[in-house]
Parts: sequence; structure tokens; C-alpha cells
Amino acid sequence: MVCAEIAPWAKTGGLGDAVAGLSDALCAGGHDVRVLLPRYSHLAVPRGRPHTLEGLGGPFRLGEIEPEPIPPKPKRGKRAAPARQGAAQAPQRQPRPRIFLLELGELTADTVYTGDARDAGRFLHLSAAAVALSAADGWRPDVLHCHDWHTALVPVLQRLEPRSSIPSVLTLHNVGYQGVFADEILEEQGFATLEQVLPADARAGGGTNFLRAGLRAASRVTTVSPTYAEEITRPEFGMGLEDILSARGRDLLGILNGVDYGVWSPDRDPFLAQHYDAADLAPKRRIKEQLLRELQLGPELDAPLIGVVSRLVEQKGIDLLTLVLPALLSDTRATFAVLGNGDAPIAATLRAIADSYPRRVSFTEGYDEKLAHEIFAGSDLTVVPSRYEPCGLTQMYALRYGTIPVVRATGGLADTIQHFDAALGTGNGSVFRDADPQGVLWGVSTALAWYDDRATWSHLVGNAMAADFSWPKQVPQYEALYRSLL
Repeated sequence: MVCAEIAPWAKTGGLGDAVAGLSDALCAGGHDVRVLLPRYSHLAVPRGRPHTLEGLGGPFRLGEIEPEPIPPKPKRGKRAAPARQGAAQAPQRQPRPRIFLLELGELTADTVYTGDARDAGRFLHLSAAAVALSAADGWRPDVLHCHDWHTALVPVLQRLEPRSSIPSVLTLHNVGYQGVFADEILEEQGFATLEQVLPADARAGGGTNFLRAGLRAASRVTTVSPTYAEEITRPEFGMGLEDILSARGRDLLGILNGVDYGVWSPDRDPFLAQHYDAADLAPKRRIKEQLLRELQLGPELDAPLIGVVSRLVEQKGIDLLTLVLPALLSDTRATFAVLGNGDAPIAATLRAIADSYPRRVSFTEGYDEKLAHEIFAGSDLTVVPSRYEPCGLTQMYALRYGTIPVVRATGGLADTIQHFDAALGTGNGSVFRDADPQGVLWGVSTALAWYDDRATWSHLVGNAMAADFSWPKQVPQYEALYRSLL
């Protein structure tokens, strides 16, 4: 696995969770998984002597870190506690991926992404180090699995290294982010020879498009839901890459992301003071009560609490939610707990609404892992009004916690949430069609009507918590893909 993020070491969103979940699930299935990512400054220097590799752009210095053991499942209703000393109390070790960190020297930064030309340099070196590692003496991988634009140049760089003839998989977590940089960046970072193997259309318009180049070179391309795989072959979702994506034909495959229920499940969540499951939801109500106090929201425990954990960007449609918040606050009893950061105008609007309705709306700007888990556990509903959504993990997390998703029918949201039919008792959420304020308002209002009927709501929550999107269910599709390349 070659990536910019893997939870919990380096994570800004769903990418880190997806790489970690897939890697752990593959290891549990008996595969030898090794992960390469940059050593960001917040990561400790690995112990021991670093490995040194030669290659284009090298030499590269890699250090290995030891993953923590996967903790055992705590007893329901109890706070998780560290094991006592002694072999009898130690958690059983499950197979974990080996994780290697690439030293970046002057390109090291205190954030995963710098948002400037340093990103190009860092991920050029990461991709080149992956090729060097795959061509080194000793252990050789069967497949190089690259994630997003950050590592899309791995299969391109392989063309310059005859010993790295290993099949490659490039997974698209979001084609909206493509890694486009000025052409001079290649020479500045010592990769001028890469120009020999870059496809011409990856260098159009005075810039180099890392993702477009990788899409042409990778053995196979995957993305993170079947619906998104079809959507991105059309102009409205392909972000300018629809030509090459449609041309890949059967080489483009949509595999839904999974969820690591060892972390994201209310019966074992390490961030929760109490645990619950579908058979006993009383602790969920107590978590909600504590969350309302913590966020200084109104004391009406029976009023619906709508939680939102999201990046505040246009893609996620949170601006659409802000447009209907005044009507929802006026016409319903709902309270809102919002956690996220991103675009300044969206954040400013949320702050203004929270200031106007301090007992009805809480807005926490930034990302707080513990609070995110508490919002999923303590809320009754969540809203995911995305304009497009490659997969989305939020709605799958929410289902496990008995928190009903209100989503737009796009990408992975359409693949995971079925609109609830109260008469038939089928479905697990509220699904609206159009990415506009009226669609969001209809989706939320529909779900709130179900909430007001306790028997209906109880049945819906049961449906939600019964859904299984665990990684072991998704891994066989990756295994079949890997075998097809060997």
C-alpha cells in the first residue's frame, strides 16, 4: 500500500480510515501487507537503523514503526480499561501491516498536506521510493496498490525501472483532487527524466496532472463504490477525466469501502464512556444526554438531535443544509450538533447560526476524533447532503450507531442507504434526489416525521443497526482483483 494517509498515524478524513481498514482486513486474511507513507513531523522518528534504497530521486531512507495490537472487545456498558500486566491479561495480537515511513528531509511539514508545491515534491519522492522498494533485493510485493493522486505516479515511474514490473492498482477515493502542478516542479525535484514517460495529455495547459498520468499507466483502476465508478465516466462527475475513465472499460472497477467495526461500533468504541447494541439502547440515550450538556444545547432529551460530522466543502453540500436550518429551527423541535472545518464562508455561516440559536445549534470548528464518535453515538439523525460522494463513510458509521442517515442519492450514498418504507418496514434511511435546499428540507422533514412515531422509529433504528458494511465483506473483491493480475 502506498498512501498519504493511514489511520491513526496520519488522517485527515475517510482516506486514512479506508487504507487502514483494508490493510488490516487483508492481514487478517493471511496476506503480507506493507504500507509506505511519508514521515510527517508529527510522527515519531522510527527506532533502529533506517533502510536505505537507491533509485530515481534517491537515495531513500525508510524507517519501520510498530503498529499497536488490536485491543480486545470490551464488555458492553463498561468503559474500556487497559489490560493489567502479565501475559494472561495481554491482548491477543492479530496480524497487522508493516508500516514504513519515508524520511522527507526539508520537505517534511507539520501537516499531511501543505497545499503548495511542497506536496508535489513529497509525493514524487514517496512514489519513487515505492518503486525502489518494489525493485529491491529480498522481499518483492505481488501488487503495488496506490491511493489517489498522491501516489498515482507510481505506475508511471515503474516505466523507468525495469526491475519493477509488478502489477499496479490505483484506487480513486475522489477524482475531484488530481494533483496538478507547474511543469517545472519535475526538474526542481530531480525528476526531469519522468517527462520521457508522461502521457502527453497529462501535461496539457502548462501543468502536470499526476492523476491523469497514473490513470493511463496503472494495471487496474478502482474506485470506492459501484455507483461512483459509473458516475465518473460522465462529464458531470468525471472532473475532466471522464474520457480516460470511460476508455478504461472493464479495467475500472467500483468496490465499496468497508468499515472497521473494531473502532466504529457502539458496543466497543474506545471513545465512548458507555457501550450499547441493538438489544439495549438505553446507554445511547445517556450518551445523548451527556452530549447535550457538553455542547450546552437545550435540555429537551426527547427532541431529535441531528449530528453532522463533515468537511465543510462544496462537495459535501453543507452549504445547502445552512440554507434550510432557519426553517428547520422554526418548524421543528430539532437541535443540531455540527463538527467540521473547511471553507471559511460555510464555517462563518454556521457560526452565525449557532450564535443566533445557542441552545439549538452547536458548531465546533476543526476535527475532534472523540467528539466525532460521541456525535455519532448520541445523535438521532445525521445529514449527508453531498453533491457527489465517491463512497462516504459517515453514513455507514451512523447506521452502526443507530443514527439514521439523511442522504442524497449519489455515489456510495446511493449504494448504502435505501429509503425507508414505513408500510413495508424496509430501508435504513431517508434518501432525497436533488442537490438543492428543497431536497435537503424534504429529506430531513421526512425523517423527523418517522421520529415522531416511536414504533416506526424503533423499527428503522433496528434496520440501520443490522446493516453490515464490514471490511471482511469487501476484501474478497480485492483478493479477486489481485489474483487477476498475477
